[in-house]
Amino acid sequence: MTKIVDSVVAIDGFSSCGKSTLAKELAKELGYRFIDSGAMYRACTLYFLDNGVDINDIDAVTEALNFIHIEFQNIHGYNATILNGKNITSEIKSLRVANQVSEVATIKVVREQMVKLQQAMGKQKRIVMDGRDIGSVVFPKAQHKFFIIADVDVRVKRRHNELTTKGKTVSVQDVKENLAHRDHIDSTRKESPLTRTPSHILIDNSYLTRVEQLMVALKHIKAKNRTLVA
Repeated sequence: MTKIVDSVVAIDGFSSCGKSTLAKELAKELGYRFIDSGAMYRACTLYFLDNGVDINDIDAVTEALNFIHIEFQNIHGYNATILNGKNITSEIKSLRVANQVSEVATIKVVREQMVKLQQAMGKQKRIVMDGRDIGSVVFPKAQHKFFIIADVDVRVKRRHNELTTKGKTVSVQDVKENLAHRDHIDSTRKESPLTRTPSHILIDNSYLTRVEQLMVALKHIKAKNRTLVA
């Protein structure tokens, strides 16, 4: 386990670029807690879909948020997303949720509530959080910030493999269209668009193994840690 000054590690990037993989492995290596901010927006999306909440009706969305309680639990070694007491980790990975989560994430009242919750989770530091606006909005002063990118075809293949491995039937074309749609919304939305700040370290993992990606991130973290303790 790598020992560093207690801090927040922020990881941003587009969908299916490997953010969560890196975040989980960094959290394990550092002995930190992993927080999947994307899962929080997916949880909201699932609740809205299951309860017939019209996401274009701000009053309805605001009211629904009062009944949404999200937390993360370690279940048999994996980070489970819990919505109102139910493990929804598998459900929120469906294409049904994926097709609407980017729209839900553009809703100001939803983002405000999720950011508030994320910042509360990070008060004690010692967390690794991944998402779209972690290093730019949620924790702009995070000690360690990474921006992850990967070639589109690589991302499509990763996402398609993830879905089919879980027994979901979906075409490569559907996955490609979904990612293109989400990329557009994530980078052009009014509320907290996906942005790489000057302090983000860029990592292109298109042709890196998981171990190589982890080593690149750890190298930067260790170097920055030396300046923090100097």
